[in-house]
Amino acid sequence: MWAELLPIGRSSASGGYRRYAWTGADTECRAWFRTQAEARGLRYEVDRNGNQWAWLGDPGAGDAVVTGSHLDSVPDGGAFDGPLGVVSSFAALDELRARNAELGKPLGIVNFGDEEGARFGLACVGSRLAAGQLTPEQAHRLTDGDGVSLPRAMEAAGHDPEAIGPDPERLARIGAFVELHVEQGRALDLSGDAVGIASAIWPHGRWRFDFRGEANHAGTTRLADRRDPMLPYAETVLAARREARLAGAVATFGKITVEPNGVNAIPSLVRGWLDSRAADQDTLDTVVNAVEQAAREYAAAHGVDLGVVRESFTPVVEFDHALRDELARILGGDTDLQVPVLGTGAGHDAGILSGTVPTAMLFVRNPTGVSHSPAEFAAEDDCVAGVLALADVLEGLARR
Repeated sequence: MWAELLPIGRSSASGGYRRYAWTGADTECRAWFRTQAEARGLRYEVDRNGNQWAWLGDPGAGDAVVTGSHLDSVPDGGAFDGPLGVVSSFAALDELRARNAELGKPLGIVNFGDEEGARFGLACVGSRLAAGQLTPEQAHRLTDGDGVSLPRAMEAAGHDPEAIGPDPERLARIGAFVELHVEQGRALDLSGDAVGIASAIWPHGRWRFDFRGEANHAGTTRLADRRDPMLPYAETVLAARREARLAGAVATFGKITVEPNGVNAIPSLVRGWLDSRAADQDTLDTVVNAVEQAAREYAAAHGVDLGVVRESFTPVVEFDHALRDELARILGGDTDLQVPVLGTGAGHDAGILSGTVPTAMLFVRNPTGVSHSPAEFAAEDDCVAGVLALADVLEGLARR
């Protein structure tokens, strides 16, 4: 399975992946998922929001145990973020069948659409729509960098954009959702553990900073006469790093657009996106407010106008404690093995669903600690350990 997925959407230039929502690479990934489902005799379906499902047993019976993740990527992302969870889900099902495990509940595998938000700027679109955290009206207003709207992209890929919206009946089928994911950090590598359990997801969000100045000639305009928005933007990038360091949080300007984007032109507009995350809400608020205040002061000093828009936000997610403890009990078995429990600053579909469905996460060791990069990695032995752990969890949760 892993070998079949590896070439899809891979850039020969960077070695990373460009599997953006509702593109050709996404279509290939979705075809792969369907092939895996049908090869195992599973009931395959696509919901109103484009999320793919594969079912063992009747999902209508309710109290289903569901696992899965996503197949899309960030620009030039790694091979493991998302796909490891989906591949491991099918592999865990194969393991359960090899054990002749008797499951008393329906078992589902899901591929959530557009988790990374690389194309339309909003993460977890598929799960947000299903959980009612993103309205159809809001989704219809999303556009990519080329001005293509989400509805237009969905329609071009053969999906009806008019059908999108909350899906409470489908989510009501689920008694527990467990997502396996490569760790996006080095906590497991430092502790020497192959697999861990998630405790919580830090609150996080994305803010767009629009610095509007005045376009002019780079060679003939005196420095004193310029209203150059690149200057306050650059100072704001440094302010974000400073404020995050002081607060023990993270803050990153990782995306920027410039108009008119000419080498010999002073920009009229510099638009930058801030991603910030912290262990608690108060700390996150402190960092973002300080960055915005600094940006306004820098903009005013250069005669530049500033607009700030919060494009997305996810509050702190405490995974279901009872389910988390049950995972620890299952994986500890008769040996009282202490499976490490760790928090994460990365968002996931499991976090979006947590307000509606009991959710939990398993992490697989990443020795590089690198994510959202071609250097992202997990050793085969650790991946197998993750599959076996996931199989144990699914069997424990769905046993007769």
